[in-house]
Amino acid sequence: MKVSLFVTCISDAVYPRVAEAIARLLARYGVAVDLPPVQTCCGQPAYNSGYWQEAREAAKTILDAFADSDFVVSPSGSCTGMIHHYDKLFEDDPVYLEKARVLEQKSYEFTQFLVHVLGVTDLGAVYPHKVTYHPSCHGSRILGVKEEPLVLMERVKGLELVPLPFAEDCCGFGGTFAVKMSDISGAMVTEKADHVLESEAEVLVGLDMACLMNISGHLQYRNEPVRVMHLAELLYEGVKQT
Repeated sequence: MKVSLFVTCISDAVYPRVAEAIARLLARYGVAVDLPPVQTCCGQPAYNSGYWQEAREAAKTILDAFADSDFVVSPSGSCTGMIHHYDKLFEDDPVYLEKARVLEQKSYEFTQFLVHVLGVTDLGAVYPHKVTYHPSCHGSRILGVKEEPLVLMERVKGLELVPLPFAEDCCGFGGTFAVKMSDISGAMVTEKADHVLESEAEVLVGLDMACLMNISGHLQYRNEPVRVMHLAELLYEGVKQT
């Protein structure tokens, strides 16, 4: 099968180690991923800001980039979730509407692909630290990704998974929301960071680097030593210790 990595803007430009971790983990199960070089932004910033024509142009690039892929895997529930809005963008374009529906059916957030396509729930990882988990809004609410990351972490040897108070509350990022309503966004991330500290976890993990970047930046501003990382990074570090 041809599995393609939808790397996303933020992973490609700021956190390439996340994409590398995913590629290396999938390789352990005989899955070689390709990386279509023409892929670009999913169009979500333009879509959320009301610039639907610009969003369509970005979406067309994604649809064409992954047209020949059997599966598309992404480190972001948010960007994968955006694909589920493509049918609205192309409701008057039957050609791209069909492409959008096909891509939606074969696109997976990373933990979805591990658990539901590969059937992997135990990677044999070891990670002896106290960890808490932030469920990003789009991944959990648009894609329904809730149990998959928890199942994977519960099977990591030595990992102590502690609950994050008010875990489902938004971190305040929300893409352009953080720019347009910075005061509200700042108050939200302050509250989220307070809850992370309340958990007394050494490590915060999640499935979206935009959210994690927001929380991590605030924790660093407060000089708090909590390590923030994508779940793929944690799992990859964990298997390297075995």
